[in-house]
Amino acid sequence: MEEPILDATDKPYLQFEKKLPALWLCVPHLPAGSSQDKTIELMKGLLLSFFKDRDASKFIFWYYTPMAFEFSRAFTPSQIVYDCMDELSAFKFAPAKIKFMEQQLFARADIVFTGGVTLYEAKKGSHSNVHPFPSSIDKEHFQQARDMLAEPADQAGITGTKLGFYGVIDERFDQDLIREIAEKCPDWQIILIGPVVKIDPAMLPRAGNIHYLGSKSYQELPAYLSGWNVALIPFLLNESTRFISPTKTPEYLAAGRPVVSAAIRDVVDPYSKVGLVSIAQGTDAFISAIDYELGNFANPDWLQAVDEFLFDKSWQNTFSAMQTMMQLATSKKKGVVFTGELKNVS
Repeated sequence: MEEPILDATDKPYLQFEKKLPALWLCVPHLPAGSSQDKTIELMKGLLLSFFKDRDASKFIFWYYTPMAFEFSRAFTPSQIVYDCMDELSAFKFAPAKIKFMEQQLFARADIVFTGGVTLYEAKKGSHSNVHPFPSSIDKEHFQQARDMLAEPADQAGITGTKLGFYGVIDERFDQDLIREIAEKCPDWQIILIGPVVKIDPAMLPRAGNIHYLGSKSYQELPAYLSGWNVALIPFLLNESTRFISPTKTPEYLAAGRPVVSAAIRDVVDPYSKVGLVSIAQGTDAFISAIDYELGNFANPDWLQAVDEFLFDKSWQNTFSAMQTMMQLATSKKKGVVFTGELKNVS
């Protein structure tokens, strides 16, 4: 179930779309202009309607945001999983109640997963059953980029050394760093892919060698990556990036693209620690690191090291490990069932 869209002209309703076998996307549509309190009330009503002819105890409630607990806490599912992917309270425009709601969710959750080791360290004291799961990858999907795919039309016309980034361009994005790299290295072409969110697009750096290509689908990413010489993680070091574990790091590597990143803790360890990624702070250091990593492009020794590191990293392995832990949590929740008579053995 995704977050609600405030576009209903009459009564609120749920829209269902079958995405894959056994996978349905549920999107709530609420009346435009609904207040926060009204949204919670309407979401409760929609869930009550959904479970009118369904047994909630046969469902697992898997939360990516504690704010969803505010309208779903009345139900008793078979299991509650909190998949804590980010420290959402540190993000710009975060709801004021998010920390309180997270504590409420911790109190009810059977198991908690975190999106990285740094986030695990921050959350492990809040629950007795917390496990870190750093970002994994679909290796086959991103390894397509190594075959030098035909570049999409909006990138194909850009010639020269290409430095790329994809992801949400928001308050975490180091605008000054990109602006200064573009100024100091006019022969480098900087490709930026992704939506601009929570910041003023008019304030973004503009130059002839900075190219904003907008949002692209997951399926399109390998074709864009295929044309890059170095991939970037140009993040600021602030509260909103303190606990992140960027999924793009292993994706870039699987694509065979050398990486230069800001000193994000979950990138430094393990990726830089084992020599797969360069870490830099400041424009001059970034430029030097990019120069170095340009030498790793198609470097067979570096690619072999990448593949050895990523060998056991896959979403299937992540899912299997999570499933095992969820089953164990369910067993502990049910407790021990005794059959037969208890005998006095004293």
